[in-house]
Amino acid sequence: MNLGEFGTDPRLRLLEHTDGIASPSGPFNAGLDAATGRFTALMGSDDELAPGAVDSWVRVQKRDDASMVIPRLAHASGQGVATPPVRPFRTRRLDPVRDRLAYRSAPLGLVSRSRLGDIRLATGSGTGEDNAFSLRVWFSGEPISFDAAGPAYLIHDDAADRVTFSARSISRELHFVQALLGADSVAQLARRGRAAVVVKLIRIHLFGAVYNRRGATGWDVKDLSDLDTIARRIIALAPDAVRVLSRADRDLLDEILLGAAASVETLNKLAQARRRFARPAGVLPRSLRHALVREAPLRILAASWLVRRVSSFRPPASSPTSSPTAR
Repeated sequence: MNLGEFGTDPRLRLLEHTDGIASPSGPFNAGLDAATGRFTALMGSDDELAPGAVDSWVRVQKRDDASMVIPRLAHASGQGVATPPVRPFRTRRLDPVRDRLAYRSAPLGLVSRSRLGDIRLATGSGTGEDNAFSLRVWFSGEPISFDAAGPAYLIHDDAADRVTFSARSISRELHFVQALLGADSVAQLARRGRAAVVVKLIRIHLFGAVYNRRGATGWDVKDLSDLDTIARRIIALAPDAVRVLSRADRDLLDEILLGAAASVETLNKLAQARRRFARPAGVLPRSLRHALVREAPLRILAASWLVRRVSSFRPPASSPTSSPTAR
């Protein structure tokens, strides 16, 4: 951690937290518990903020009276991250479904303690524990703004010791998904909200678990069976939601639902094939009636492209200042 000139600032408090658990949730929650200011903000290990980011968030919060301000994300290399894929040019009073907020898994940005200060990260999973926090914020009914063209929150991908990147079994990697599905805050969502969560969990986390294992030899019968079980639990939350998935997505999902009989080789091939968006199978659902609905690939791709265009108006600085990190 490099605090630079802020190391001796009397406003800064350094807290020691030791819980023996390989998860960032403990330190994050300890910091939230100790906070006394009007706002809080979480930051991942080794990540940074482009100069002026916090000032920009505060300006947006004051302008919109927002309970949370979502920052623009970019990799440290400068490549933008097009989440959330909001409606065209929408930056304030975001709707959790219409603006697809579920795609922003991490609750990064400025959070009002007076309005959302009781929310904490889930514990016990080791990874993905920020999803429960984020979903509670997105569906809280509080005003949320997106600082889409402001200085970026910069993600570093070279942190080899991050818990998130550790190799795990399927049941462990997706433990947070199962915990999320059992949460009252998710079960009590309206139908549209449940459908939005289902599509995101399938595309990002279920399929991501398969893609991240491409070429791996660590698959076993239990992993295949657990993947099937978790997939069925996700689908049960909103069975009709899968209709918006692309044909390539549905092919992969069908293979997953074979459970222990699924072919690892086929899973690997399909996990890569679904990412080829230049092919009709990558962007069109099995029924063309669903080709232009909000969560369909064509709409998602268009919205993501536009978010990148808006973000490009103010690219991340080449020499961002280091910020305190939380591990």
